[in-house]
Amino acid sequence: MDFKNCENAVDDPSDEGPVVRHGPRAEDHLPDTANAAVKIVIVGGFGVGKTTMVRAVSEIRPLTTEETMTQAGIGVDDDYGSDSKTATTVAMDFGRISITEQLVLYLFGTPGQERFWFLWNGLFEGALGAVVLVDTRRLEVSFDVIGRLEERGVPFVIAVNDFPDAPRYPTGELRTALDLPEYVPIVKCDARRRASSRDALMTLLHFLHSLAGAPA
Repeated sequence: MDFKNCENAVDDPSDEGPVVRHGPRAEDHLPDTANAAVKIVIVGGFGVGKTTMVRAVSEIRPLTTEETMTQAGIGVDDDYGSDSKTATTVAMDFGRISITEQLVLYLFGTPGQERFWFLWNGLFEGALGAVVLVDTRRLEVSFDVIGRLEERGVPFVIAVNDFPDAPRYPTGELRTALDLPEYVPIVKCDARRRASSRDALMTLLHFLHSLAGAPA
């Protein structure tokens, strides 16, 4: 192992070489002021930007479970964008963001390939809500995702990821195409940008707050 390239290696005062410090980095520790944590799931079809969103918005080094796409997936997996996409999530993505000094969100990104959807059961355990990332070039891949959330009774918002070559539709047309009730928020999002991804998460939190205050 080349310790000179190890991220947690530091110089030894004895000048006998670098010392490797194991464990989380200082910035990975949960703030002492945090007293509330919420689990949020980021879902969507294959290649809609879930891993990108977790990476962009997470204040800690995100955990990803990406594997290289191979010939074995041909005819089984969605191959949209395979010319540029070389890896796919096979278990989950994980990140964390502090909304305030007291409130922390734990983010879990689900795998998009349908053959890995059996993992959703565990990922949705204890989740307060979900952000559904949508690609307007392939709205059909969102239908089953939304259906599963509705079956589970998980509140969600729609975040339309702003791909450069994706068509733009009025919100009303998107709501009709996705067969969504009027109360489900639909927002635009650039999953590559932290501020935009954070805004999508805030939309979900405001939506959850409005549901909590709604009469039974």
